[in-house]
Amino acid sequence: MEWLLCRRLPSLLRRQQQRLALQPPAGRSYSSPPFNVPKSGADVARSVGVCSMMRLPVQDSSQGLDAAFVGVPLDTGTSNRPGARFGPRHIRAESCLVRAYNGATKAAPFESLMVADIGDVNVSLYDLKQSCKMIREAFQKITSTGCIPLTLGGDHTITYPILQALTEKHGPVGLVHIDAHADTSDIVLGSKICHGTPFRRCVDEGLLDCKRVVQIGLRGSTYEPDGYIWGREQGFRTVTGRECWLRSLAPLMVEVRQQMGDGPVYISFDIDGLDPAFAPGTGTPEIAGLHPSQALEIIQGCRGMRIIGCDLVEVAPLYDTSGNTALTAANLLFEMLCVLPNVKYY
Repeated sequence: MEWLLCRRLPSLLRRQQQRLALQPPAGRSYSSPPFNVPKSGADVARSVGVCSMMRLPVQDSSQGLDAAFVGVPLDTGTSNRPGARFGPRHIRAESCLVRAYNGATKAAPFESLMVADIGDVNVSLYDLKQSCKMIREAFQKITSTGCIPLTLGGDHTITYPILQALTEKHGPVGLVHIDAHADTSDIVLGSKICHGTPFRRCVDEGLLDCKRVVQIGLRGSTYEPDGYIWGREQGFRTVTGRECWLRSLAPLMVEVRQQMGDGPVYISFDIDGLDPAFAPGTGTPEIAGLHPSQALEIIQGCRGMRIIGCDLVEVAPLYDTSGNTALTAANLLFEMLCVLPNVKYY
């Protein structure tokens, strides 16, 4: 009997190894989908679970991801009402209402991309320059894995260090910038870094391909008779809020796609680009802004561009107790996810 067992032992060991090799990874089954999928409100109550973006899995890094939601809870660059540091938290909370498929465009991002929430970038609330350094280093790590970041702000200062990181990999980028303000000031209150200066700093450092920059929704009172002349002198296309009144922006986006061409493109959406009737929860609201339907036309019109990153900034939830500003932001971030390269459409 002992002789027979010794003869059969190698065969038994090989079969055990084969069985182990066929077992799925820990925490998954053979029926598990190949991509992360948000929990459905039809299966799990929306009030249940960890508060992540769209109730996606949370992981510590972007390793293995095609795209990641990441928060940057910083608002020490603001010039009027603070509170955008709480934007990421409230956007995540309201995102529980966003479902996995885009009913209008038939996009199915969770059938084509591996997506997760990778938490927040740590910042210093006492040193804005140090915060920019911390943000830049965090996004260098994200881009090094090949992951596309979708950022929850935070005030608009954060776009500057994010683009510093992304352009190290992609070179100068095109920019689709939706905002009430151009954010091209040189110095504000003695500082060169704040939420009114990010795109001036980006031009100074050669981060933008200026012929491939469009700013949409600019409006409000200005410090000079023509508050947008500097951008136009650099080659920016500026589309004022007045030019957007009572019209579809789909034809505009046909032109913007031609302007952006095949080069890398970054989308930066300041929630104050929307009229404060729809998004009052922000620090520097301006009347007569874009409607949410126009915001959808802009983002959906970016489909086909080589998008390498996106952000949604300046949500200050303290000024909108309804939560609708954060809810709108969550939906716009989902729309950005839907227009990333390689997303499946039905």
